[in-house]
Amino acid sequence: MAEGADQVQAPPYFLCPISLQIMRDPVTLPTGITFERECIEQWLFSTSKFSSSAAPAATCPVTNQSILRTDLTITPNHTLRRLIQSWCASRGVERFPTPRAPLDDAQLSSILRQARLPNSQLSALKMLRSIVSDSDRNKLLVESFPAAIDLLLSAFVSSPPQEEGCDHEAMAILCMLKIPDRTVLESFSDILDSLTSVLRRSRPESPQPRAHAVLLMKSLLRERDIPATKLMSLKQGMFDVVVGVLKDRVSYTATKAALQVIHGACPWGRNAAKAVRAGAVAVLVEALLDEPERKACEMMMVVLEELCSGCEKGLEELIGHAAGIAVVGQRMLRVSPLATESAVRLFRSITSTRQGKAEVVEEMMQFGVVSKLIKLLLHDGEVVIRESAKEMAREMLRKHARVWRSSPCITPQLRALYPPSA
Repeated sequence: MAEGADQVQAPPYFLCPISLQIMRDPVTLPTGITFERECIEQWLFSTSKFSSSAAPAATCPVTNQSILRTDLTITPNHTLRRLIQSWCASRGVERFPTPRAPLDDAQLSSILRQARLPNSQLSALKMLRSIVSDSDRNKLLVESFPAAIDLLLSAFVSSPPQEEGCDHEAMAILCMLKIPDRTVLESFSDILDSLTSVLRRSRPESPQPRAHAVLLMKSLLRERDIPATKLMSLKQGMFDVVVGVLKDRVSYTATKAALQVIHGACPWGRNAAKAVRAGAVAVLVEALLDEPERKACEMMMVVLEELCSGCEKGLEELIGHAAGIAVVGQRMLRVSPLATESAVRLFRSITSTRQGKAEVVEEMMQFGVVSKLIKLLLHDGEVVIRESAKEMAREMLRKHARVWRSSPCITPQLRALYPPSA
C-alpha cells in the first residue's frame, strides 16, 4: 500500500481483492474483476495447471469461474490507475509511478536478437535475467519461446561464450526456468558434459556459477524419462566436479544440489563406485563433523549409506577413515529418524564386513554406538523409525553380545539395560 494510505480510508474498488491493498497496476480479467497485476499473475502463472496443455488454465479467485488458456487476457485498467493516482495525490498519499509495461512477444524477440550479437550478448542476457526474475508470467513467456531455451543452452553447450560471463548468466536464467522435456531428452549428455566443463574451469572465488551448474545437473537428473542407458553411463568427470562442490562448501544450496545429484545417480549402474572414486566418502565424513544444518546432515547420511551399500570400496573407505565410525555414531539419534535408520544400516554393513571386524566392533563400543543401539530399542516411543531398522539393531546386539557385554568400556548401568535376549 502507498505510504499514508493506511491513515486514509480508500474506496473499496481501489483495493485488490487478493492483497486488500491499494492497486498500483490494476488489471482486469475476462471475468470482469480487477486485481493488482503482481497478485493475479502470481495466482495464475505460479500454478502448475497453467503450464500444462490442459484447457482450464486457472480460476478467478473472486468468481471461481474457469479461465481457459485461449481466453486468458489480462487488460491494463488505465482509467482506474489514473483515478487511484489522482486520489492519492489529492489525499496527500505518496503518488506511485506509472508501472512498466509487461514483457510481450515483440520485446522478448528483440532481446533474443541482441543476445545473438557478439558485442551485446552479455548485456542482453543480463536484461533477460532481470526480466525472468521479475515475475512468474515472464518466466512462462520465456519458457514458451523454444528459441529462448535454445539460445541459453548454446551459451555454454555448443561453443565457448562470445563474452566472458555469458555462460554464467545463461545458467542463472535456466535455473529459474523449466527446460522442456524434449530438449532434455535430446541433449542430456551434451548439457551434462558442458556443465561438467563449467564446474571444472570455474574459479573457487566465484561460487555462484558453480552453484548454478550443479543446480542444473540436479534438475536434469530429476527428469523421469531419461533412458536408463544414459543414466548408467554418466562420466567419472561429472562425479569429480560434483564432489568438488561438496568439498569446497560452495553454498548451502549448492551442497544440497550436489547431494541430490549423487543420490539421483547412485541407483544406476556403477555410479556409486564412480562417486566413491571421486572421494565422496571422505568428503561426506569430514562434512558431517561440523555441518550445523539438520536437513543437510540427513541428506549426507542417506547418501553415505547409498555409497557404502552400493560399493564395497565405499564401505572400506568409511571403515578406514579415522573419523568414520565416530561421525556416523555421533549423528545417530541426533538428526532425524531417517538419518538414524541410515546409521543403523551403515553399522550393520560395517559389522558384516571382514575388514578389521574385531577392531571395528570395539570401536563402536568406544564411540558410544552400542549405547545408542540399546536406547533405540528401549525408548520405543521417542525414536520413531521403521521396525526393520530396529530389528537390525537387535541383530547387531545379539551377534556381538559376547564382546560388548564383557568390554571394560560398558558401564554397569548399560550392561543392565542390555537386551536379555541377546
